[in-house]
Amino acid sequence: MKREFLTVKEVARLLGVTPLTVRNWDARGKLTAHRHPMNNYRMYKTGDVEELLKEFEISKVAKKIPRPPEPARRELAEPEKPKFRKLKIDIL
Repeated sequence: MKREFLTVKEVARLLGVTPLTVRNWDARGKLTAHRHPMNNYRMYKTGDVEELLKEFEISKVAKKIPRPPEPARRELAEPEKPKFRKLKIDIL
């Protein structure tokens, strides 16, 4: 049977972060805590944690995709600079 809620420590272990990071995410609204009615501990819905884990996995994959060096990215992002205009003229 799947548990509906996880503790701060369990979430931290699953996501590979510290419990303090989990609490900070709660404070910033990245992860929503629910309070246990008996002891007022923070508890996190399993579904919310699974969604965050999917986001982490996607970002890890995206980081592995090779990117062009910074100067090339800058030039590609700004194609209307004089250097590109001259290049267009030379080609034509």
